[in-house]
Amino acid sequence: MTDATSPIDLAVVGHTNTGKTSLLRTLLRDEQFGEVADQPGTTRHVESAQLLSNSGRPMLTLRDTPGLEDAMGVLDYLDQLIAPQERPDGPERIQRLLDSPESVGRFEQECRVLSTVLSADAALYVIDARDPVLPKHRDELTLLAACGRPILPILNFTRNPLANVAAWREALARLGLHTTVDFDTVAPALDGESQMLDRLALMLDTQSATLAALRTDLGQQRLKRLQDATRLIAELLMDAAALRLPCAQDPTDMATVTLVLRKRTRDREQDCVHALLKRYRFSKATFPHHPLPLEGERWGMDLFNPQTLRHFGVQVGKGLATGAMAGATVDMLTGGLSLGAATLLGAAIGGAWQGANQWGKRLMGRLAGNMEMTVDDPVLHLLGLRQLALVRALECRGHAAMRPIDQDLMMPVGDLDAHEPPADDATETEPSNGADQAPGDAQRRLPAEVQTILDEARTHPSWSAIGETSSPDQRREQLIGQMAQALFLAL
Repeated sequence: MTDATSPIDLAVVGHTNTGKTSLLRTLLRDEQFGEVADQPGTTRHVESAQLLSNSGRPMLTLRDTPGLEDAMGVLDYLDQLIAPQERPDGPERIQRLLDSPESVGRFEQECRVLSTVLSADAALYVIDARDPVLPKHRDELTLLAACGRPILPILNFTRNPLANVAAWREALARLGLHTTVDFDTVAPALDGESQMLDRLALMLDTQSATLAALRTDLGQQRLKRLQDATRLIAELLMDAAALRLPCAQDPTDMATVTLVLRKRTRDREQDCVHALLKRYRFSKATFPHHPLPLEGERWGMDLFNPQTLRHFGVQVGKGLATGAMAGATVDMLTGGLSLGAATLLGAAIGGAWQGANQWGKRLMGRLAGNMEMTVDDPVLHLLGLRQLALVRALECRGHAAMRPIDQDLMMPVGDLDAHEPPADDATETEPSNGADQAPGDAQRRLPAEVQTILDEARTHPSWSAIGETSSPDQRREQLIGQMAQALFLAL
């Protein structure tokens, strides 16, 4: 056992194939911890790992143990091993077993489990809630209770339709175990870890401060993950919105540029997906990416909207009407050029305009009849909604989940307003992840603040990391932060 300043030592125990290793994978956020398989007895020895705080301090030591397979045989052997008149207490009875020849023979696996529990602060007894309550389970709990350590039953696979949680709680209560935790290792509740720590704090009062600190720390870690995730999405949207590719008014060139635009946007989205998976510590196999069906690209240059003109210092007055009237007047004096084009062209030629290097070629191309291709607004909305849906799925996904996230998470553009983003795939063993968090009508489009920022991003091709030239500035970073905050609130 540990003192109040040491990591709390927890033994993860239970019958074979109930999800002990799966529980550790989810708690540790590590898909690679241990070995998970359908056949019983996959874990044959004790493996340990530590749960760290943000500062790197070890808070919990979690010990994965082999499955209990013959608790009835162990109890019968203890009755033979110890004379009735001796009447030792539970821990002493277990120690007698550990000192016996059978501890390295017939009951070697069970003795490894019991030895781990004796040295731990508490035991997490993992239950597959789909299983019926059988005498073997009662024997296991009787044997574990003899170790004299607090036991917290963890009900696993509770979201599965075959789960019988009520029967298990009743059976556990009859054994004096009234405190339980529902923790589906495939699709855990968002507060699943907090509930487990709260229950442990009731059992381990001397370590309640450590458990409370860990609970707070885990909440901060989740908040930081969400903040990082929404920033990754904001950066993707910024790169896609600001992307502009020059294009001649020629069908062949238009088709070529279309392919380039789509590929760059798809590749950028895939980079974002991989970054999100890495941030949540999932492998790429978690979400098999398929190219986004990019359709409806926007054609034409956006140089002459009021926002662009203001950016270049061209005064258009207090409203659109003022700018339009001035443009109409100047057009007659400049051979058909609008006010914006004439002013910018003159400044570029005279070298007085500080943005000439950035925009001169674009302006000359426009005057020569060329165009620019950009990503359409519906596609931008789809990019953002897909990533938000992925984050929701990752938030509700345990690291023990074996099946990939449903590919139907990707919505076609035409269904942007007709369908909600599907949640994670629902199977017999892996229920829907986040299905009860499906967004309402108000959440099927990106927040209005995000659209406003994307509109401004369109006037700054240099803000796109996937464009012809990339030159990020302070304004870009400021808008990414604002967009990330708006996306965070939309989750």
